[in-house]
Amino acid sequence: MPILDSIASIIIGVILAVTALFLAMECKGLLIGEAASLHVVRRVRNILGEDTQILHINEVLTMHFGPQDILLNISVDFEEDLSADQVETAISRLEKQIKTEFPDIRRLFIEAQKLQSSPRMIAPAKEMGPTADKHWLDKSAISLRIAGI
Repeated sequence: MPILDSIASIIIGVILAVTALFLAMECKGLLIGEAASLHVVRRVRNILGEDTQILHINEVLTMHFGPQDILLNISVDFEEDLSADQVETAISRLEKQIKTEFPDIRRLFIEAQKLQSSPRMIAPAKEMGPTADKHWLDKSAISLRIAGI
């Protein structure tokens, strides 16, 4: 029956169009640099907030290079009385802790930068601990996503 062939062809065309649309939406974020999930960003901020040597979290920026390849850039203000060796040790410890918890974070850069010289200060580190205000975190993550970060 020719009518069934026509109907089957239309159904196949619709399925292919829906699949193509879905794949285009999924790949777009990876092609233009989608930010990491809110869970990852929130947990990284909590890790930083739990560190007693960090005074302020200046910036936490993320970008996907692939499904399991995340770039993480962090700017933090360390305690004033730390030596260069202590800052280096703290950075190494934080890198290991973050990469252990999130193996998808393949590239991680931590910048030691004073709060006053930071272009955008996110929040005092003590506010980012485990009891951080959920509303503040959600607003922060949304503003980073809107800014394309």
